[in-house]
Amino acid sequence: MLIGYARVSTPEQDLTPQLDALREAGCERTFTDKASGAKADRAGLAEALSHARAGDVLVVWKLDRLGRTMKGLIDLAANLADRGIGFRSLTDGIDTGGTAGKLVFHIMAAMAEMERDLIRERTTAALIVARREGRVGGRKTVMTPKRLEAARKLLASGMTVREIAPTIGVSVPTLYRHFPAPVQEAISAEGEGPGA
Repeated sequence: MLIGYARVSTPEQDLTPQLDALREAGCERTFTDKASGAKADRAGLAEALSHARAGDVLVVWKLDRLGRTMKGLIDLAANLADRGIGFRSLTDGIDTGGTAGKLVFHIMAAMAEMERDLIRERTTAALIVARREGRVGGRKTVMTPKRLEAARKLLASGMTVREIAPTIGVSVPTLYRHFPAPVQEAISAEGEGPGA
């Protein structure tokens, strides 16, 4: 049996072109989702997979209807193969029921894995160069030297972190990150020096 699966990302999008193509391909049963391909828990896909039996073929209009990542697609295809279920993508010309389709799918899987490895290597190399040059990733801190000095003086005057944070325009957690409790106590003790 040919089992169709159609998906659009948002409720406003139209499933009709996909459903027409699946019907023309001979799908006897079709399941749908109106959800992002990034979502792992898609009810329509889960239902299609649970409905499929050995000898059936899962048919999609295009590969990206099943998911966004090549790894996810490969894992799904492997799961289908283990269960004796075929896979066909109408516009991509992939049909795992035939030798050529299996070959194309495996070549795509190998290319995707190679691409992931290259991205990982480039990212690692860029991080090494950045660290060597003294650059650190992440967002820039909002705690400028002026704010740090103001916070230090206000802590020494006896104000609490919750009072200081809005005064200098930062969040309480940010202030705690720069002035943990032991540091706050030390600053307060400085403020209570001999003349206090």
